[in-house]
Amino acid sequence: MKTKKKEGGALRAQRASSNVFSNFEQTQIQEFKEAFTLMDQNRDGFIDKEDLKDTYASLGKINVKDDELDSMLKEASGPINFTMFLNLFGEKLNGTDTEETILNAFKMLDPDAKGSINKDYIKRMLMSQADKMTAEEVDQMFQFASIDAAGNLDYKALSYVITHGEEKEE
Repeated sequence: MKTKKKEGGALRAQRASSNVFSNFEQTQIQEFKEAFTLMDQNRDGFIDKEDLKDTYASLGKINVKDDELDSMLKEASGPINFTMFLNLFGEKLNGTDTEETILNAFKMLDPDAKGSINKDYIKRMLMSQADKMTAEEVDQMFQFASIDAAGNLDYKALSYVITHGEEKEE
């Protein structure tokens, strides 16, 4: 019984880690593989501190501090093989803030904590503040938003879609 349970857990872990490949197109995976191979200077299948030092040296930077390299390596939850490398880049390329961060930003515009904001108000804000969005960009965002009959945007649902992706109907 214990063996079966353990094998099932290992299989689930393997499936979960291999899902990262579905986040990229085949050409992207090939490009990442080439980059990984360039960085894996000792060709052991893992990127370690010495590989990073050698990579920096090949780029002309020889005075990289150990704590900088350690900080880079700590971003991974384990040894950096190709799958972990893809996971790290997937997170960086995604560039999405956490759901909590996005919710907190919306909450600043919702002092009564209703969970929704008038879509015209949010459109004006997004088009006039900080990194201004265009009307087209805001309208594109609204395509993924739940907006009620009164014109209020459910920002909790939108935050979920931004961070987890929309459930696709088949």
